[in-house]
Amino acid sequence: MKTFLKLSVMACAIFLLIAMKSKRKRVVFFGDSITQQGGTKASGYINVLKKQVDTNKFELIGAGIGGNKVYDLYLRLEEDVLAKKPDLVFIYVGINDVWHKQSSRTGTDYPKYIKFYQALIDKIKAGGSNIVLCTPSVIGEKKTGTNELDAELDKYSEGIRELAAKNKLQLCDLRKAFGSYEEKNNTQDLEKGVLTTDRVHLNDQGNLFVAEQMLPFVK
Repeated sequence: MKTFLKLSVMACAIFLLIAMKSKRKRVVFFGDSITQQGGTKASGYINVLKKQVDTNKFELIGAGIGGNKVYDLYLRLEEDVLAKKPDLVFIYVGINDVWHKQSSRTGTDYPKYIKFYQALIDKIKAGGSNIVLCTPSVIGEKKTGTNELDAELDKYSEGIRELAAKNKLQLCDLRKAFGSYEEKNNTQDLEKGVLTTDRVHLNDQGNLFVAEQMLPFVK
């Protein structure tokens, strides 16, 4: 009898743990190397967010791969996002689509970028997940308008703002937030070292800053 009671208590405890886990809101961060590092580096923005939310209520999952552009995200959407049945998806892509047009001529032309981005939105919405669109941050940290690819980044960012409005989605405007931060804090007009290590990838302060921008959307 005692053994039966013990087993019953253990079974109930396991059931409650499973039930608690299943009620957690699942959040997927979908992007490129910035997002990949966000989940793999101890100071990455996803790991920072994990310390800022109740992990009994939220499960945060990184789905970033280095070098990815918008069509790479589309090709792995099913396996890396939809199969996880997330409650919320952050889409943070665009740096490589712009940057690689200059560095290796393998970027993504603007019309194709917008088409693939809309296709991502359509498939994720059809799966029942909420979505937050993120504008691409920076390729160079000098004051707005003085970095070589600022005009292109601004164009792609405006396209994401329009997609957010058109699809009635939440917008995490990292492009705008980074610009304001650099204007205030980059007093020496440095190309890197304020929020990034190499003009693109985030340093510890950059990861903390991105986490601060995303936290309200997670909560």
